[in-house]
Amino acid sequence: IALLFYAVVLLAIIKLIPITLTLPGIAGLILSLGMAVDANILIFERLREELRNKDIPFAISVDRAFARAWTSIRDGNISTLITAVILFFFTTSFVQGFALTLGIGIATSMFSAMIVTKYLVKWFIGKSALERRLWLWSR
Repeated sequence: IALLFYAVVLLAIIKLIPITLTLPGIAGLILSLGMAVDANILIFERLREELRNKDIPFAISVDRAFARAWTSIRDGNISTLITAVILFFFTTSFVQGFALTLGIGIATSMFSAMIVTKYLVKWFIGKSALERRLWLWSR
């Protein structure tokens, strides 16, 4: 659901800012989608590690998982954003389109992963049987 939200918001931003999607721009979108998937994978792998300790409540495990995943997500996305800024200011138009869509996609990805995904996971806490069935969250 969070990745669908990411895609809708990203396409809305591209529509609001009149960006012509060239082949390099589409490549930037695809790369930023991969980074969004990677952020969600990092979050849920950390959650799986946190759930191995049965003594900690589910809500605290979720908070710890997001806190521990944040550093990896932040570092990867900031280095990619720095690269996108360098590409945007020091290259020609086609590469600038790639850098622009990549930068917008990475910023949207960070919002989607750390805000939307966290909200959705916390929404499940106490409201459904998903919290009691830990085998759904881990192997």
